[in-house]
Amino acid sequence: MNQVTLDPRAPLVLDTRELGRRPGSQHQVTFSAPAPADLGIEVMRVPEGAAIEFALRLEAVMEGVLVTGTAEAGLDGECARCLEEIHDELVADLQELFVYDDDKHPADDDEESDVSRLEGDLLDLEPLLREAVVLSLPFQPLCRDDCPGLCLECGARLADDPEHHHDDPIDPRWAALGGLVDKTDDDTGRATGPTEE
Repeated sequence: MNQVTLDPRAPLVLDTRELGRRPGSQHQVTFSAPAPADLGIEVMRVPEGAAIEFALRLEAVMEGVLVTGTAEAGLDGECARCLEEIHDELVADLQELFVYDDDKHPADDDEESDVSRLEGDLLDLEPLLREAVVLSLPFQPLCRDDCPGLCLECGARLADDPEHHHDDPIDPRWAALGGLVDKTDDDTGRATGPTEE
């Protein structure tokens, strides 16, 4: 048996001893645990230390312990278009088979590196939680579906000012001609009325 390195007092470590390795035996678990650091993606995350509510079923099967259930947490982030703060709720589905570590061989490390394993009677939920949260998050979160984003010229939030616009930019190569047009308008704009022939 491998050496146990998990701390049974850690908030995301569960003890499965109660199942007794009897296939078919089940145990319902509901608990709250603080969110670990960096849980999410760059623009949307569960705040570190925020409460995550777990509702899980642990079931002993021939190969190990099957964990199914949900994790609920609040989210903080920013809109991918206008950078406005977003606060939302997340319900992530969890399902993973944690394999008994009794018969693990060194050669298994290369072939089954993605297999979750029990350490003694302990299992670590954190890798499963991280994967489930990331897969549940939108790749580009929006404050609303039709968010118009930011003005490309000045960075103003367009949702706050739907009429926001800028005059068409003048090509710098024509800027000198613009000055001549203004001067011509001034010179010819003094006419008092139509001329008679």
